[in-house]
Amino acid sequence: MAACHTQERPVFVLAFEGYTDAETTQGVEHAWVRLGAAGKALKCLRDAGAEDLVLAGPVRRPSLMDLRPDATALKFFAKAGGKAMGDDSLLRGVIRMLEEDEGFRVVGVDDVLGGITAPEGTLGTHVPDAEAERDIRRGVEVVRALGAADVGQAAIVQDGIVLGVEAVEGTDALLQRCIGLRREGPGGVLVKLSKPGQEKRADLPTIGTDTVARAKEAGLRGIAIEAGLTLVIASDAVIEAADAAGLFVIGLSASS
Repeated sequence: MAACHTQERPVFVLAFEGYTDAETTQGVEHAWVRLGAAGKALKCLRDAGAEDLVLAGPVRRPSLMDLRPDATALKFFAKAGGKAMGDDSLLRGVIRMLEEDEGFRVVGVDDVLGGITAPEGTLGTHVPDAEAERDIRRGVEVVRALGAADVGQAAIVQDGIVLGVEAVEGTDALLQRCIGLRREGPGGVLVKLSKPGQEKRADLPTIGTDTVARAKEAGLRGIAIEAGLTLVIASDAVIEAADAAGLFVIGLSASS
């Protein structure tokens, strides 16, 4: 919001009940809607005069029963043909509907917040050793396979062994789950990458200080992310936290 205010860009927040942090709506025009109430959500956006949309913030993927889709949402699912969709396929469909059917323009978070994606190379003072680099390569191989199936964006590897992969639970839950799977010896590595052909305007891989804290708790020694395609929230704070925790954070080139 601060970036939009700096750019003198009007802001309206569409907040989803049970998903959006209430602090996000403080001091800004907003409306609360149920996630499955697509018709009401679109009306709120139009009433606010919205033209550009930014899809931001974590949303746990609900079951169809929990979603309780209204007529507009059901129309979307019918148009999708009832096909099983991974997160990226689903978001592509939502963006296509918002732009082609509803006339909005969807823009990426990084278009509003310049310089928020990870640079290539080491972000802090700690660097991966040869063993960690081998784990990173193994993690990249695994996450690329996950992404090709539109399953997840992250994996944790220690000593060449895959301790866990990300699916619907998200990275925080993956890190928590791997606490009890840690093996003796140097800690593992979290590898987090975009999916092949990733829709870059939504659900880009993201890390923040919480990621660093959870990685430390899981006994990891580093985090490897994709340069240019991973959002780093409050990068200075992330680097400071990683340095203090003794973890490396490294941005990998897209060709890695």
